Amino acid sequence: MRILITDGNERAALAAARSLIRAGHDVHVASSRRDAIAAVSRKVRAHRLASDPFADPGAHAAALCALAHAEGIDVLLPMTDQTVEAVLEHRASFPATTVIPFPDLAIYRAASDKQQLEELAAACGFSVPETHVLPAWRGRDVALPEADFFPAVVKPHRSVVSDGTTRRKLTVTPVADAAACRAALDRLPPSAYPVLLQRHIPGVGEGFFALRWEGRIVAMFAHRRLREKPLTGGVSVYRESIALDERLALPGRRLLDALDWTGVAMIECKRDPATGRQYVMEMNGRFWGSLQLAVDAGVDFPALLVRCIAGDVPAECPPYRVGVRSRWFWGDVDHLYLRLRRGGPRLAPFLDLMRMRPGRDHGEIWRWRDPMPFLSESVQWAGGALARKMR
Repeated sequence: MRILITDGNERAALAAARSLIRAGHDVHVASSRRDAIAAVSRKVRAHRLASDPFADPGAHAAALCALAHAEGIDVLLPMTDQTVEAVLEHRASFPATTVIPFPDLAIYRAASDKQQLEELAAACGFSVPETHVLPAWRGRDVALPEADFFPAVVKPHRSVVSDGTTRRKLTVTPVADAAACRAALDRLPPSAYPVLLQRHIPGVGEGFFALRWEGRIVAMFAHRRLREKPLTGGVSVYRESIALDERLALPGRRLLDALDWTGVAMIECKRDPATGRQYVMEMNGRFWGSLQLAVDAGVDFPALLVRCIAGDVPAECPPYRVGVRSRWFWGDVDHLYLRLRRGGPRLAPFLDLMRMRPGRDHGEIWRWRDPMPFLSESVQWAGGALARKMR
C-alpha cells in the first residue's frame, strides 16, 4: 500500500515509518522540515510542505489532500492533534480511495475534551482526580480551592484550541499554590476554557494502548513511565512494557467501546501506589510518542492497523514481552540536566543515563541499520541547546 505519514519530525512518525517499511509498504512522509527524523529514514519518500496546521488548518489539509491525489495514497496517517483535526475537518475533500483510519470528528473531539472524557471515564470504571472546573477566567474574582487542595495542575479542556482563525497548543501546568495557579490562569487564552483545576495525584504514570476496529479490540499494550521531562510529569523519556492489569485494561476497553472508537488510541493514567487505583489523565486518539516501545515489545500497531484496513483483521490480540524498555536518548539527556539543576546527588543521574540492559533496553531513535534519524535529531538538539544558551 502507499501510505502517507504526516508530521515527519515526530518520534511516532519515525516509528510508524520504520514499521511500515519493514512490512513492505511504500511509505511517504510529509513535513515542514527537510531534516525531519522520519523523512531521512531509509527507503522513505520525503515530501516537504510549506503549510502549517496551526497557522492555517484549511491550507494544511488542502496541501495533504493534493499530495494524496498526486501520489495515489491509499492510507493517510496524521500524527499530531493539530493535523488530525485539520484532516478530519476536511475529510470529504480527500480522495475516496484514501482511507483515514479515525472516527468522525465529533467522536475525536469528545475524546480530546478532558472535561467530557472525565465524565465518561468515571462511568467506565476509572478513578478521576478531585477537580474544580473553571468555566471562564474572571481575574481576581475567581474562587480557587482552599490551600490544602494544592499542589495541583491547571489543565485546559483541550490540548489544541482555536485562537481566531489559527490554532495553538496548550500544556498542563503544575502549580504549587493559589498564587502560582492564578499566574498560570492569567497566561491562558479565553479559548482554553473551561479549565480543569485538578488535585495532584502522586504515583506512577501508566498507559493503556489499543487498536479497535469494526467494533472489537484487535491489539492491546501497556507501559509504565520510568523517567519524564519535565520532572514534575510530561513526556516519557524512559519507559517499560508491563502486563495488562485489568484495573487499567478493563475500563480502557469500556471507554473505547463507549466512544465507538475506530483506530488506535492511548489512555494515560496515574496509578495510586497506596490503592492501585488508576486515575485517568487524558486520552490521545492517535499514535503516541512512545510507539516504538510497543513495536519493540511485540505489538506492531502501525502494521496491524494497515492489515485491518486491508481486511486482514487478526483473530486475537498479539502477545508481547513484559520488561522491555525504551529510551529516548536526547530526552533522557534533558531529564539528566533537569535533575542536576535541581541539586542533590550528582553521580546517580549519570549512572541512570548510561545504564543499559542488553537485549531488553532499546534506543528509541538510534538503529544501526538506519542511523540518519538519530544523526538528524542530534543536530537539531544541539542547535536547540545552543539557541537556549544564547538567550
